[in-house]
Amino acid sequence: MNTYRTADPVSDTAEGVTVPPFAVIPGGQVRQALDGREKEIVEVVEAAYRLHGAGRTVNPPSSFLRFPDRAASRMIALPASLGGGSPVDGLKWISSFPENVRSGVPRASAVLILNDPGTGYPFACLESSIISATRTAASAVSAADRLSRDRTRPTRVGFFGTGLIARYIHTFLEGSGWTFDDIGVYDVSAESAAGFRLYAEQSGSAAPVTVHHAPEELIRTSDLVVFATVAGEPHVDDPAWFDHNPVVLHVSLRDLAPRVLLASTNIVDDIEHCLRAATSPHLTEQLTGNRNFVHGTLEDVMAGRVTVPADRPAVFSPFGLGVLDLAVGSFVYDRVARSGELRIIDDFFHERRRYG
Repeated sequence: MNTYRTADPVSDTAEGVTVPPFAVIPGGQVRQALDGREKEIVEVVEAAYRLHGAGRTVNPPSSFLRFPDRAASRMIALPASLGGGSPVDGLKWISSFPENVRSGVPRASAVLILNDPGTGYPFACLESSIISATRTAASAVSAADRLSRDRTRPTRVGFFGTGLIARYIHTFLEGSGWTFDDIGVYDVSAESAAGFRLYAEQSGSAAPVTVHHAPEELIRTSDLVVFATVAGEPHVDDPAWFDHNPVVLHVSLRDLAPRVLLASTNIVDDIEHCLRAATSPHLTEQLTGNRNFVHGTLEDVMAGRVTVPADRPAVFSPFGLGVLDLAVGSFVYDRVARSGELRIIDDFFHERRRYG
């Protein structure tokens, strides 16, 4: 049950329906609620995947707002409904402006709205760039674990792209108990690669950090490869770079050419969602005319319906499901509410009675 239902309601209508209080949770509170709880958040995300696999979610296609004068930028609306013991509806509204990084500002910014499934009223607005990065990292770490269970556990991780998402994935890997002999990084920006190296060294990681100057070098020396770029189209097209059969977390979705995917075992988060919007799997479907190259979803792997062989690369391509944002956002809301520090906006809903 959502925590707000145990608090004093803002008002009761004449019909006896409770309008929930409306809260705003800023980024500082979000970070505090999530900090150091990597293993717990991975479990939250996996539980959401199981509900999704069981048909207890609603996750419509994302809606993209694009701009003719800003071709590289976009805003995305992800509506969703999550069932289970604490049902919640909601919407993530996230923008991606890659040019921000030139000024040292993160590419993405976001808010998450949580709605009461009983009345439809929104009861919280959360800063969500942290939630979005967290659910992405937790999903990636879950995939790294599940896809490597039938092979030697990776000991060399390589980050292709070194922005905020890469940082969160590294944090979640180490926070979930992963250890590495080497951390490799590659970025088209030498400054970004150096910044990530400094972050990794200051994070307390015991592994040495190697900055690579060529993509092939990074991939061939990593048995866990994380793609976290802003690429708009495939730029890695040689399957031979993956001859050592690494686990590949294809988080940015548009880095790998179809012939790389065709030489790999492909796992996605949701087939219908992932094979759209010119993702690498979508381009592969267009090339082949079928979806036979997709072997299943991460939830299929979790449930044992799909096994991942060790004799070829294993690629996880997650489109990113809004239900994961709801799951992590609800976790944050509940923690903040229990702390007694929920910031209620009094009288946010001014018209609370149908006839005044």
